[in-house]
Amino acid sequence: MKLATALSERSDLQKRLSEIGIRLNNNSKVQEGEEPSESPQELMQELDRLTERLMELISRINLTNSITVHEGERITTLLARRDCLKNKIQILRSFLDSASSKVNRMTHTEIKIHSTVAVGDIQKQLDLLSKQLRTLDERIQELNWTTELL
Repeated sequence: MKLATALSERSDLQKRLSEIGIRLNNNSKVQEGEEPSESPQELMQELDRLTERLMELISRINLTNSITVHEGERITTLLARRDCLKNKIQILRSFLDSASSKVNRMTHTEIKIHSTVAVGDIQKQLDLLSKQLRTLDERIQELNWTTELL
């Protein structure tokens, strides 16, 4: 099985587990004399089965990511870099939104508000970081489709 296939199955399992949680809650109580629309016991058995499969997949994915080396770097390092880049980009985008927003004045006596940074320079930095993120993400996706799951 390729790593990408395992990642897809992991995502599917996580969604199914979330749905089981909802279904369990929906069948946790019934009016006296009524029956639940689904058996909570069967749902809990399915919860156990899916949780076991998810645990196995996560362990194998993590092992594969920590052992697989491409161009001198482990997949875990690439994933950490991608997560940090995403976080930095999100923070810079929010900062740029704030720094570049206009403050309208009604009269000449109101206080003038100025940006504390050169918005254009930071936008260029953000564009570069976004390009790096796209390139890194493509590299990770390629590895996901070419790496065998351990």
